[in-house]
Amino acid sequence: MKVISTEYSQILASRLAGANGWDLVDVRFSRFPDGEQYLKAGQVGNEVLVVGSVTDSDAIIQLILLIDACQGADITLALPYMGYARQDKQFSAGEPLSARAIAGILSRGVSKVFVVNVHDPAVLRFFDIPAHSLSLAPEIGTFLKETGCKEPLILAPDAGAARFASAVAGVNGWDFDHLEKTRLSSEEVSMAPKNLCAEGRDVVIVDDIISTGGTLATASRLLYGQGARNVSAACVHGVFAGGAYSHLISSGVRQVYCSDTIERGCSLYSAAGIISDGITRC
Repeated sequence: MKVISTEYSQILASRLAGANGWDLVDVRFSRFPDGEQYLKAGQVGNEVLVVGSVTDSDAIIQLILLIDACQGADITLALPYMGYARQDKQFSAGEPLSARAIAGILSRGVSKVFVVNVHDPAVLRFFDIPAHSLSLAPEIGTFLKETGCKEPLILAPDAGAARFASAVAGVNGWDFDHLEKTRLSSEEVSMAPKNLCAEGRDVVIVDDIISTGGTLATASRLLYGQGARNVSAACVHGVFAGGAYSHLISSGVRQVYCSDTIERGCSLYSAAGIISDGITRC
């Protein structure tokens, strides 16, 4: 198998190739004067793994062009981050079902697809090919232990993310809980762990994605007020929109960690292992 990637997943693709002894295909990217994207790929061969996160419109176009450039090969697609996946329902007339649109486009010419921590696995039904969900939660738990965390409280930001927090904590047998909001007034909201106490403890808030970081920043301040020793945050997909990383640090979050599904300076653990395992199993 050979590995080829968009500009948006170069590091992850290199790690996948290196870990498995696969060849990494050289790709050159450029633009025409009118802004259209162009790419030129090296020799692909008969079997290829296309790697590309859907982070914005340019990333989608690159992925579509790259899949087309590999036609004739048996193509496996890895979507480390699937943008538009959270727009999976039509709440009013005239809205697109964006997850369906993106999944349909990326199914063309592809044999199977692997998606890392898609927000709702039900989205996978929109692909026209076999689609598999992969979770990085165990790798996050392993990473946190390697940083020296000792018996931290693993917290999900809400009940919906409690299963993810359980999977992170379960690797090491750590305590886990989720934050529960209590509205005190029309302008004031309190948050605290639902079942466990944060006082005197190291707390790690975990989620599949950190987007604006607003909830985590508020939670950090409140947890310190409740006696937490320190607060960190870890996620799979570090979107960090609107200055979210700085916002979290300035709110007292000690460390912010993410994976290389979206390549950032704080991408300290990799999705390469679970993607490799998924391909081997399937």
